[in-house]
Parts: sequence; structure tokens; C-alpha cells
Amino acid sequence: MKLYNTLTRKKEEFVPLEQGKVSMYVCGPTVYNYIHIGNARPMIVFDTVRRYLEYKGYDVNYVSNFTDVDDKIIKQAQEMGISAEEVARRFIAECKQDMEALNVKPATTHPLATQEIDGMLNMISDLISKGYAYAADDGTVYYRTRRFDGYGKLSGKKVDELQAGHRDIRVTGELKEDPLDFVLWKPKKEGEPYWESPWSEGRPGWHIECSVMAKKYLGEEIDIHAGGEDLIFPHHENEIAQSEAANGKPFAHYWMHNGFLNINGTKMSKSLGNFFTVREVGEKYDLQVLRFFMLSAHYRSPLNFSAELMEAAKNGLDRILTAAENLKRISGSAKGELTDPEKDLLTQAEGFTKKFEASMEDDFNTADAVSAVFELVKFANTHASSESSKAFADALYERLKTLCDVLGIIIEKEEEVLDADIEKLIAQRQEARKAKDFARADEIRDQLLAMGIQLKDTREGVIWKRV
Repeated sequence: MKLYNTLTRKKEEFVPLEQGKVSMYVCGPTVYNYIHIGNARPMIVFDTVRRYLEYKGYDVNYVSNFTDVDDKIIKQAQEMGISAEEVARRFIAECKQDMEALNVKPATTHPLATQEIDGMLNMISDLISKGYAYAADDGTVYYRTRRFDGYGKLSGKKVDELQAGHRDIRVTGELKEDPLDFVLWKPKKEGEPYWESPWSEGRPGWHIECSVMAKKYLGEEIDIHAGGEDLIFPHHENEIAQSEAANGKPFAHYWMHNGFLNINGTKMSKSLGNFFTVREVGEKYDLQVLRFFMLSAHYRSPLNFSAELMEAAKNGLDRILTAAENLKRISGSAKGELTDPEKDLLTQAEGFTKKFEASMEDDFNTADAVSAVFELVKFANTHASSESSKAFADALYERLKTLCDVLGIIIEKEEEVLDADIEKLIAQRQEARKAKDFARADEIRDQLLAMGIQLKDTREGVIWKRV
């Protein structure tokens, strides 16, 4: 399996630190509003990477944080008239709801920055003691960028060129030793959340948060660190500087970054009126369509979002779902075991799985992997019919489902529970209660709950709702 390593700027054979296990850190969103479709791309891309690694038998420890203290969160809290903590809590819940709708698996751990302050204080203290950081008179702690010899190795930027005028890192400040130094700890402003520290009442800088959370939940050295390409500099560059200075060893062996998402060929921006949240897209499309759309291009390529391309994704996904439904229908009425010709056809179908795997193992090329799925769909539509055996239809369905599961595409539709069926079960439960068969009554309640139906017994009778 080969993946493109941003650090070395080439494709490399993937060899994990520990055989059979993968440690993976993906930078998560800052939770001050609903996530937008730009946030959704790394979520979907690296969830798919994780799914493929698990498909290949790896035990993946997947950590993705929520940044729950930040200037944007504080500003939103002031505008909403609530605490920053309440803003973060609300939008973490909303984000998780959107992730579920996108079929993004929950991380092994979703750490919150505010719950890891002690670790940040310890790492900052360690960096100060080793001479990589210093406290200014106002209680700000800065990292000495020039002190770290490898600074710029991820982004390709050179410190001397930054000094010569790159404005993306230079911040003037009389209390800094060097304009290139970046913040590890900042003193509070009036009305802001803060924590006690040896230097000031304040809060951590953004970069130190990820260094600490990756170390705590994955270790000092990890396999894969991933995120959007906008994070390469300065965020990921600064993470490397902090982590390697503090821990004395390489931080992440492989760095993966997804390309930008544009809207109709233009960068997404609220000021341009082309800014879309996942929730807004979900009002027009099943979010499985958005996921399928995101996987239609190579993750490192720029991706253009438009109504036309979303319609094309919807049509493509419909082709897959229709083929799956057709195989289910054939299986429902067919009988018998595989015939010899069907065995030969299934041997041919193995080629689509091999093509799918070859695509994924070439730097997770989901575009080509999707093409292999379409070839399998065409094969199934051509060779499965009412004359087929049940075993043949089932085998093709399972092959299609397995590949779609790796992509996070759901082909098994949950059957909608009809109101009449719910009322019928409730009536059976009432009869069981009258007969004092409480075990049966509880069994029916549990059955309804498993179907997403919650009961509430009142004086007026039983009230139910979908949950």
C-alpha cells in the first residue's frame, strides 16, 4: 500500500510503527457553528482511509479532536448571549449529527481541547525548560521558531524567506524575541474563558492543543497525521516543531492532506454568498450523495462543488442502489445453489475487487475505486436475472456491499416503520399488560425502541414518537 507523504513529497510504501496497528490523528473542526462542506471533505476522506485500513485487517486507533476554545467560539458566544462552553457543547452535538448523516464513523477518541489543559501546561513548561519557548512580561508564552532546526520541512518554507517578508507567519510584537515566534499560551481578555497557569490566567494557542492530544491518545510517535491542505502551514508545521522539540523523536511518519473544495470554481466564502453548511445541503440531497460526490475525485485534487456535479453524483449513486435492490429482489424469489457457469462468473467478478483494492492501495484513489464499483454494477445487471440462483444473487450483493462499506456508502435501506405497524404492536403490548404478561409487554417495548419508537404511558393512553 502506497500513500503520498506531504513530508517527503512522494508516494511511499506504508509501514506502520507496530505491525497490524495504525495510529492516526485527524484535525477536527472548531465548533462555533454548523460544519460546512469544506469541513466535511477531510471527515469523509480520512474516514474512508480508516475504513480501508480496517478492511485490510489493521486495528486503527483513530483520534479526531474538537477545538472547543477559540476566538471564533468566544465571538459567537458574545453574539448569542451565552457562554463559550454552551456554544461549543451545542455545535459539537450538531457536528456529530451531521457526521452520522454522512456515515462518518465516530473516532476511537474525540478529545476536547478544554479537557486537556493540564497536558498543554506540562508540554509548554517542558519546552521552556529545554529552551524552545519563553514567557514574555505580559504572560504570553512564545515558541522560538529559529531554535528548531527542522522548521519548514513539511511546508517547504525556509525561515530566512519567512523573515524576508512572508506575512503568513510574521506578527510584530515588542514582547517577542523574534517576529517569527508563535504563541503557546495567551493571557485572557475581559470576558474570555481562562485557566490558571504559571505565566498568566489565560488559554492555550491553537497549535499546542493538537500536539498534546495526539501525544496523550496515540503516543509521542504516530503513524499518520491528516487534515486539509490549508493546515500544512502554519498549524501542522508548528505541531511538528512543538512535538519533536518536546518529545525528542519524529512526530508523525506520514502526513496526508486533502485538496481544497471550491464552489462553482470559486473559493467558498460567506462574503461571496457561496457558503454551504452540510445541514443546508442535506435539505436538498440525501447526505450519502454528498459523500459519494466527495469520493468521486482523488482526495489530493481540488474538488469543485456545483448543482450539476451533485446531480451527477446522485444519478451515479442511484445506479448502485438500483443494482443492489435488483439483486435483493432476485434473491427473494430465487432458489438453489451456484451452477458451474455462475461459479465461473463469480471468479470473473473477483477482478473488480482486485481493481478496487489496487486503486485504494495507490494513495487511496477513490475515483478509480468508484469506477471498479460501477464495473461490478454493470456486471451484476448483465448477468443476474430471474433465472439466477439465490446463491449467485447473494454472492454478488455481498461483494457490492463490501466494497461500498469501505467507501461508507450504504446500500441496505432501512425499511420505514409504518404507523399502522406501530399501533398494532402497541395494541399487542396493551393486551399483554392486561393479561399480566409483563415480560411480553417489556419485550414489545424493547422491540419498538429498537425500531426507533419511544413509548410513554399516560392516563390518557400510550403516546409514541420516533427517536
